[in-house]
Amino acid sequence: METLEAIRKRCSLKNQLSGKEINPELIETILGAARLAPSARNTQPWRFVVVQGKDTIKKLTETAFFGPAVVVGDAPVIIFVCARPDDDVTVEEKEYYLFDLGLAVENMLLAATDLGLATHLVASFNEAEVKRLLNIPEDVRVVIATPLAYPPGASYDEAAEEKLSQRSRKDMREIAYFNKWGEQAAE
Repeated sequence: METLEAIRKRCSLKNQLSGKEINPELIETILGAARLAPSARNTQPWRFVVVQGKDTIKKLTETAFFGPAVVVGDAPVIIFVCARPDDDVTVEEKEYYLFDLGLAVENMLLAATDLGLATHLVASFNEAEVKRLLNIPEDVRVVIATPLAYPPGASYDEAAEEKLSQRSRKDMREIAYFNKWGEQAAE
């Protein structure tokens, strides 16, 4: 199944971003995948600000991003994922907009992987500065961003090979319980 292959191959390629332009149809395909994510009571709280253009990206890199996030400046596209918390459901003090955004972002990342594009989730930015530069309303949260780029030279598979060879994940027994907390499945 193609979905499981994209899940296995997806990794953050923050140091492997080329400046090669991305076809607008691919960006639309990726946003379309995000748009199809489920959400609490179908509120679809996500909003995406797609930033293109070297000047705007340079300005963001210089003033809004910090730490390792500066690598996004090499990408031809940065997508900011936003939501207005009041547009979504809150149940027993649980704000679902963050969960809903996570679902949309995962769809976006998997679609990008399937199309051979590199992504890397970035939270190291000054939200107020991003809002100012991109004219985002005050009551909207800028939750996460990702560059969108082709890997330089190599195919996605070649670019991701080393990163995937170093991937580590917790053992299933550490993360999954059956019937009650701490109880392992019968072997």
